[in-house]
Amino acid sequence: MPISPAAVTTMLACARIGAVHSVVFAGFSAEALSARISDAGAKIVVTADQGIRAGKRIDLKKTVDDALAQCPDVKKVLIMRRTGAKIPIKEGRDVYLDTELEKQPEWCEPAVLDSEDPLFMLYTSGSTGKPKGIVHSQAGYLLYAALTHQLVFDIKPGDVFGCVADVGWITGHTYAVYGPLCNGVTSVLFESVPTYPDPGRYWETVQRLKMNQFYGAPTAIRTLIKFGDEWPKKYEMSSLRTLGSVGEPINHEAWEWYHDVVGKGRCSLVDTWWQTETGGIMIAPGPADPGAEVKPAIAQRPFLGQEPVLMDGKGNAMKDARNAEGALCLARAWPGIARTIHGDHQRYVDTYFKQYPGFYFTGDGAHVFADGYFAITGRMDDVINVSGHRLGTAEIEDVLDEHHDVAESAVVPFPHAIKGEGIFAFVDIKDECEDRHEEIIASLKQTVKSSIASYAVPDYFL
Repeated sequence: MPISPAAVTTMLACARIGAVHSVVFAGFSAEALSARISDAGAKIVVTADQGIRAGKRIDLKKTVDDALAQCPDVKKVLIMRRTGAKIPIKEGRDVYLDTELEKQPEWCEPAVLDSEDPLFMLYTSGSTGKPKGIVHSQAGYLLYAALTHQLVFDIKPGDVFGCVADVGWITGHTYAVYGPLCNGVTSVLFESVPTYPDPGRYWETVQRLKMNQFYGAPTAIRTLIKFGDEWPKKYEMSSLRTLGSVGEPINHEAWEWYHDVVGKGRCSLVDTWWQTETGGIMIAPGPADPGAEVKPAIAQRPFLGQEPVLMDGKGNAMKDARNAEGALCLARAWPGIARTIHGDHQRYVDTYFKQYPGFYFTGDGAHVFADGYFAITGRMDDVINVSGHRLGTAEIEDVLDEHHDVAESAVVPFPHAIKGEGIFAFVDIKDECEDRHEEIIASLKQTVKSSIASYAVPDYFL
């Protein structure tokens, strides 16, 4: 589904009746969607006729139809009218959401569930080709979402909170939906892209809605820097108190522009580190004592009750380490930790707890300074972070290797000025194809786009 109130109400409706929801980012291909529907064992799909991105209409229902050709267990498709476009309807399966709602009573009795029952699952890429269905619990996740949202962002009654993340990602779940609503504040949803209809789109929204917090990704900030200071300076944003960064480490240039130009040097800026698996923020500058030091471009302090630990090259915990670097692990459990991987608990154990027994392994590296502050240095496994989206190298390589002209492939990340990390693909093509390089590259790009998503397409091929 596109980012919309209907997407949020669908999530909340599932929670009310005790149904486990699994929101899928609307930019995924039909093949990627089909894999997630099948793995989840979903029986009902909720979608929209179309989405809108940068003024262009995206045929979401067509993507769903193509995906469901491989998902015979899906019994119903509920369709939100986003644009009113004419779309194919499969009799007996497809129904419009508004038509069905008219038949329902206003009151729906909430389901009574155990605190450890699943609330939702969300698919994320791992170092192997198959995406993981991360399962979060009812009480633990909601408690941690509410607590981190309230304390990290200094939430006060009546606040208007703006998180620009898609609800198809964990940031949208925790800080556009569940966190703000648990704390009783207004949450602003952002559809489309930050530069449409112009690069002032975010800042005009801050001014118009008098937003108090703004939470976005470094990729968006780096994109907006290119358009100059005049866009944020054009709008009155004195309502802002807190700025947030999420999804990837933020570089110093982006941090300083965000803090000095957008925040006018008076807003606190929290660079937050966390994961789909953690459910909420784990390391951030706040909460902290009034006047506490904030260091630019680092996540800084563990959240309440957290105990990050770095591991040396021999797998030993460097407790109380200073001026050290290593694999980032967590020594204590917390309410928001994912409970399992759907249908594969052994993979959950092997991925997060086997390499360093007694610790949760994040897959990230970190540096701890003399003052005990933490900076995230990047992934240590075969995962690439593109604009805050995690992609397993094997996931992309599997698609490239299936191409009839490819003998073997390998993909690696490289530093990218806007996206944080880009994708470089090394492709060994078959001998008889040596004179068709450009044609094959174009075909490979389309194959990755149609099999995964457009953001997974490598920037360069060799």
